[in-house]
Amino acid sequence: MNNRAEVNDFLTSRRAKVTPEQAGLPTAGQRRVPGLRRTEVAALAGMSVEYYAKLERGQLAGVSPGVLEAVARALQLDDAERAHLLRLAQEANGSGALLRPTRKPKQRAIRPSLQWTLDSVTAPAIVVNLRQDLLAANLLGRAMYSDVYTDSAGVPNFGRFTFLDPAARRFYPNWNVAADMLVANLRTAAGVDPRDKGLHDLVGELSTRSDEFRCRWGAHNVRIHGTGRKTFHHHVVGDLDLAYESMELRAEPDLIMTIYTAEPDSSTAQALSLLASWAASETSIVPSPER
Repeated sequence: MNNRAEVNDFLTSRRAKVTPEQAGLPTAGQRRVPGLRRTEVAALAGMSVEYYAKLERGQLAGVSPGVLEAVARALQLDDAERAHLLRLAQEANGSGALLRPTRKPKQRAIRPSLQWTLDSVTAPAIVVNLRQDLLAANLLGRAMYSDVYTDSAGVPNFGRFTFLDPAARRFYPNWNVAADMLVANLRTAAGVDPRDKGLHDLVGELSTRSDEFRCRWGAHNVRIHGTGRKTFHHHVVGDLDLAYESMELRAEPDLIMTIYTAEPDSSTAQALSLLASWAASETSIVPSPER
């Protein structure tokens, strides 16, 4: 990832998202581009337009945290966007590599104790890495994501499934929302580890094969994947409305565990019970975890 180009694209895209009305500015005069002008961002951030223009050209090396925070306030960045801007500045300073722990290869066997932990969870549970490879799951998680496991190319990947597998349009009833979230997760991962060759290869593949992905990647949206609700349509048990909690694993910070739960006594809770019965009787079509 070219740091200056990434900074330029990110700041430009954030500026385009903020309207003068949202910033409390007058709207007089015709505007050739959406969002705020550079002069307006500079005024809101308390700096000269020449200095802000330099930042938007990608020159973040040596920029103080106070200046970054002023830009973040002017552009109304959320927590995920602020963190992304900070990572870009650290990369520009050459400190990003020092702050990142040495990472193991992304595709690897899961520790047996981690698989035991997953197997002890009674709800669907999975482990992914930052580039959204599906590395491990418990029995109910593998049953829930059985469509994703049909990819015989290697380690299942949610990016390839979402944009290249027609089954994803049925599995995600709100496909556009799921696609937006997936790309935002990948864009965030690119900021965390910009030297991840596997992620570069994945983005290149998806950009070449999917116009939907390429358009979303160019939007430069990022997000913090923590908690929320998701809806699915499973080909055996039907609709699932699930809450999820995602957490980084302290022993391996590039891995994220997600556990899905249903509201007690709901139709989704009943569907999960059916899914568990189906999984127990159909283990031959649900791949076993890699040991």
